[in-house]
Amino acid sequence: MEEILKKLQEQEEKLNAIYKSTEKTRKYFKWTLILSIVFFILPLIGLLIVIPQFLSTLGGGADLLR
Repeated sequence: MEEILKKLQEQEEKLNAIYKSTEKTRKYFKWTLILSIVFFILPLIGLLIVIPQFLSTLGGGADLLR
């Protein structure tokens, strides 16, 4: 009986270690996703706003040359 309890305790310790490792991995992936959005998606959205204004400015300058 004592041997079974010892094995159960060992399994519980291993499960706790696995849980901690899984939580660290989950947090790592979450921050990777957040940083990917900040450094890739947001600049793309900014470019979608800035490029039309830039092209409009270039087009307006061409009218002055005529």
